[in-house]
Amino acid sequence: MNLKTIVKKAGPYAYIVPAMTIFAVFLFFPFFKTIYLSLYKTNKMGQAKLYVGLLNYTDLLNSPSFFNSLLVTAVFVLIVVTVSMLLGLVAAVLCSKTFPGIRIFSTAYALPMAIASSSAAMIFKIMLHPSIGIVNKILGFHINWISDPRYALACVALLTAWLNSGINFLYFSAGLSNIEETIYERASVDGANAVQKFFFLTLPGLSPIMFYTLVVNIIQAFQSFGQVKVLTQGGPGESTNLIVYSIYRDAFFNYRFGSAAAQSVLLFLIIMILTICMFRLEKKGVSY
Repeated sequence: MNLKTIVKKAGPYAYIVPAMTIFAVFLFFPFFKTIYLSLYKTNKMGQAKLYVGLLNYTDLLNSPSFFNSLLVTAVFVLIVVTVSMLLGLVAAVLCSKTFPGIRIFSTAYALPMAIASSSAAMIFKIMLHPSIGIVNKILGFHINWISDPRYALACVALLTAWLNSGINFLYFSAGLSNIEETIYERASVDGANAVQKFFFLTLPGLSPIMFYTLVVNIIQAFQSFGQVKVLTQGGPGESTNLIVYSIYRDAFFNYRFGSAAAQSVLLFLIIMILTICMFRLEKKGVSY
């Protein structure tokens, strides 16, 4: 095989070299470095000093704080995914009909995706203030929402759900536009009402985009950080100590980079297993 033939065959692969280089620097290297650090005790600069094998993992699995983070994260993800998808779906259905001012409503429903989580959290923090907050003023309560363990997690979760609802609105709007109007016309001729059309035509037609949205929302919910950092810092107590915030606190406050790396690896495994399970169940609940 001469040089010209080799260059000709290798040519197409040269186009992916820049992309693979970026992935290697910003994705693959940090990933394997995290696994490496999870096997070591580190100094305050994050440098590996003492090889301890799986000790960081066994310490986590014997830690009540870590299991509390898992439980808090599970509840948080459940609330965020359910509420954000419901908000996005309802808004998309409302805006699927043509009426005066539809563009204004569509822009308003999609607006949360353009707002930074930290900025929204600061506004939300003022709204929930026990004395000057508008929420207590409207409801007539005197609750310190983000300082009460009973309400703090729900407040952070609802803010996150609202932030995620904008992109969900766009996903569902795109899905609704792909459903042929003639299907609804035939259903009307057969005497189907609006509720029957929604459950037997709209939802099955949206099942592919709903599956995609579910996977994306679960991954995003597991990675939520800015809201917790601004609103509660994992408190009160550990009522909002999500795994991501626990990783941040262990690494940059307690300087336990090995333990933080081990938590990162476990979080990766949890998300990977959930994603694999959802794709395994895709054929049973999704109709194309």
